[in-house]
Amino acid sequence: MKLLQNYPLQDITTFHAQVFAKYYTVFSSVDFLRKTLTSPELKGMPFIILGGGSNVLFTGDFNGVIIRNAMEGMEVKSQDENNIYIKANGGEKWHDFVLYCVNRNYGGIENLSLIPGTVGAGPIQNIGAYGVELKDVLFEVETMNVHTLEIRNFSNAECKFGYRESIFKKEEKGNYIILSVTFKLNKNPKPNVSYGSLSKELEAMGISNPSIKDVSNAVIKIRSSKLPDPDKLGNAGSFFKNPTIPNADFEKLKSEHPNIVSFPATEGYTKLAAGWLIEQCGWKGKRIGDAGVHKDQALVLVNYANATGKEIYELSTKIIESVKEKFGVELEREVNIF
Repeated sequence: MKLLQNYPLQDITTFHAQVFAKYYTVFSSVDFLRKTLTSPELKGMPFIILGGGSNVLFTGDFNGVIIRNAMEGMEVKSQDENNIYIKANGGEKWHDFVLYCVNRNYGGIENLSLIPGTVGAGPIQNIGAYGVELKDVLFEVETMNVHTLEIRNFSNAECKFGYRESIFKKEEKGNYIILSVTFKLNKNPKPNVSYGSLSKELEAMGISNPSIKDVSNAVIKIRSSKLPDPDKLGNAGSFFKNPTIPNADFEKLKSEHPNIVSFPATEGYTKLAAGWLIEQCGWKGKRIGDAGVHKDQALVLVNYANATGKEIYELSTKIIESVKEKFGVELEREVNIF
C-alpha cells in the first residue's frame, strides 16, 4: 500500500480549493481495499472514499485518510430480448460509461450525460437530470462493509432511493463502500424527452424523432451552455437541492409570486426551482472575493481562483438565509460537506 502524507486535494476535487489530507491512497481491486482498511497505520483513523471529487466541499484540512476508488472497467452480465444488464466498477468515469451505452444503443441513461464523477458515487446521490434518475435503471449495487469487510449486494428497493437520497447517504452512511453497480438498460430504447428544456433543445436542433444518441447530444449541449467546466472554473455542479413543499404552502407562495417556477412532486407536494429562488434574491452572478454564484446558473457556486472551502460554505449559508427570509423556504445543500 502506497500511503502519501499531507496530500493536496486541490487537483482531485472539482472545487479546487487548497486543502490537505493527512494521508492519501488509491485502491484498484477488492483485495487492495481490504488491505487498506485493515492497515495498522490507518487503524481508528477517519476516512473518506473519493471518486471524481465532484460532489464534495472540504472546509478545511482533513485529519484522516482519503481513499480513492480507481476500480475501472465494465462487463455485460446477462441479456434477453429486451434488456441488457451491464456491471460497471465504481471507479469508472460516469460520462464514459454513459457514452459506452449510448454508442451501443442501450437506453436509459442518456439523459444523465455529462454528469461529473464516477459510477460509484451515483447511487449515493441517486443522481438525476432531465426527467431521469439513477433509480430508474439501477438493478443492483455491490458493496463492501467497512467494519466486517464482507461483500453485500443491495437491490434497487434496498437502496431506499429518494430525491438525491439513498440508504448510503442516510442510515448506512459511512458503513459501505460501493464497488460496482449493475444497470438494467433497454435494447429497444424509447427516449424520454418529457423534460421541457430537453424537448425544446431537440426542437431547436431540428430533431422530431430522436434517438438516444440525439438525446445525449442535446443534454451535453444544454449542460455545456449552462454549467461551467470544473477544469476551468472550480465548481461542483448544482450546490442546492430543489426544495419540496406542501401544496398549500405552494399556493400561498404562488399568490405572492405568480412567476414562481415549480415542478410536480409526490402527492400533496410541489417541487420548487432552487435556482429561481436564489436568482430572485439577487445572488446570480454575485461574487464575494473569489467565491461566487455563476452568472448563468444560480444553482452553481464557483471558485474563481483562490477561494477557500470555508468561504464557499459561508457564501452558501448567506444564500440559504436570504431565501428563507424572502420565501420562507429553507434550501438544503446537495454537495457533501467535510
